[in-house]
Amino acid sequence: MNPDALLGRVRKLLAMAEAEGLTEAAREAYNIKAAELIAQYGIDRALVEEAAPSRVTAADLVVAVDSPYSRDKISLLASIAAPLGCRLVHRTVRRDHGTEHSAHLFGMDADIGRVQLLFTSLLVQQAHGLAVIRPPRPEDPRAFRRSWMAGFALAVAQRLARAERTARERAQAQQREDADVGLGGPSVAVVLAGRSQRVDAHLAAVYPRLRTPRARQLSGSGGRAGYLAGERADLGLGNRVSGRVSPAIGSRG
Repeated sequence: MNPDALLGRVRKLLAMAEAEGLTEAAREAYNIKAAELIAQYGIDRALVEEAAPSRVTAADLVVAVDSPYSRDKISLLASIAAPLGCRLVHRTVRRDHGTEHSAHLFGMDADIGRVQLLFTSLLVQQAHGLAVIRPPRPEDPRAFRRSWMAGFALAVAQRLARAERTARERAQAQQREDADVGLGGPSVAVVLAGRSQRVDAHLAAVYPRLRTPRARQLSGSGGRAGYLAGERADLGLGNRVSGRVSPAIGSRG
């Protein structure tokens, strides 16, 4: 299937998954299929681009993230970016009215597009989940919500990583079948490794010095509930959840 047509199907499935009043079973079914297709889209697009005469270069995009819970939203973005082959730098700027947060994404254009698409959808689904969950008394509601969002992001990262791995293994198996009948093509592993190196090189050129931030320690008890919600979104946490989703998150040194 044409990679862009595949992405169109993903958009429709995610729109269905965001609908209000949908049963959890139906929402899960839409999201499972969307995760599978978006992983397939990434592989297909990579193979098409690497077969072109001119070499595709890495790109970058700055994403502004609004309050409230800016850091938690960026953690969700990171949980999507890392499995989809992108890197993320968390940037902060202090203003008179407070700290502004943004995420600088690095990746191939097609992968950045996949990240944007999923992030937009999962923010909506995350908001739906937060709207219906009730923090236990007398726990601080903000602490509970932050830990819930961390659990949600962790589940998303794990599910996307599995979908990406399955798509890669399927493509590699297809290549072996093609080789048996005399059809050749660039190795999936080599293609993806080459693209990853270009992304890393572009990131290093823009941010030659990055430091890894300390892991956030969240005291709320919402981690498990958020994790289960993230699994239902498909893309055991205790009372303390590490907020670091991906080591690719950094800040400018």
